[in-house]
Amino acid sequence: MSSRYLRDPAPSLTLAALLLFAMPLVAAGTLRVCADPNNLPFSNQRGEGFENRIAALIAGDLHAGLEFVWWSGHHGLIKHTLEEGRCDLLMGIPAGTDDAALTHPYYQSTYVFVSRQDRALQLASLNDSRFAQWRIGIQMVGDDYAPPATALARRGLAAHLIGYSLFGPYGQVNPASRLIGAVAAGDVDVAIAWGPLAGYFARRSSTPLVVTPVSPASYGAVPFVYPMAMGVRKDDRALLDRLNAALDRNCAAIQSILDDFGIPQVPGEGRSPCDASRRSPSASSH
Repeated sequence: MSSRYLRDPAPSLTLAALLLFAMPLVAAGTLRVCADPNNLPFSNQRGEGFENRIAALIAGDLHAGLEFVWWSGHHGLIKHTLEEGRCDLLMGIPAGTDDAALTHPYYQSTYVFVSRQDRALQLASLNDSRFAQWRIGIQMVGDDYAPPATALARRGLAAHLIGYSLFGPYGQVNPASRLIGAVAAGDVDVAIAWGPLAGYFARRSSTPLVVTPVSPASYGAVPFVYPMAMGVRKDDRALLDRLNAALDRNCAAIQSILDDFGIPQVPGEGRSPCDASRRSPSASSH
């Protein structure tokens, strides 16, 4: 397994430079995966994330080498990675994304509440009247709050929201851990975060924490539960088919990796996680 590190291209890059980036970067038979170098529990440069492990599992199943291309940009992700030829595969793409060809989902998770176990809050719903008394930590991507913030803001609780950015300078402590740490320290009363982040860091907290799926599962047309797939270039149907077959063959092993990382999962339509990973009408592959 090898790796390279790339950053967002400068606006002044010439067409020739972009074409150079688009050329094949590794020999045939190597699966190139673009991933964030500092984004646990998903991935990091030391290969410690669950997406690192799942990528290695799939590459092994395909009898391919594995190369991680580290990409720290968050805007235009598909354009600057798959479409410009830097890599063959992106992990963890929400099913239904139109800019790439998607495998069927290999896990489905949800936004969750995180609270201290010793407070016994027994949180069950965004409609809980006690939110009006609490400091509510909520994850942010850029300038946007996580989707459940919409429901709380509509209840007049925007002033109670404290945003925690997911992104920080490369090499610093993973910023996503700060939100869960704020719950443990009592800086916020409850956190709302994407399940994989919350489950991973809550499990590693020295202060016992409780992780509960956000309910209801959506607010109007805004869902809080998302099936996650792998993405390839739209014209790479051969790789897409091979990945789908590999996901089916390795479903139980993938679920074991997710369990090791404490990833909360929501089975689709009452099915088991492995059944839910099979191709279904909700699992787009464009």
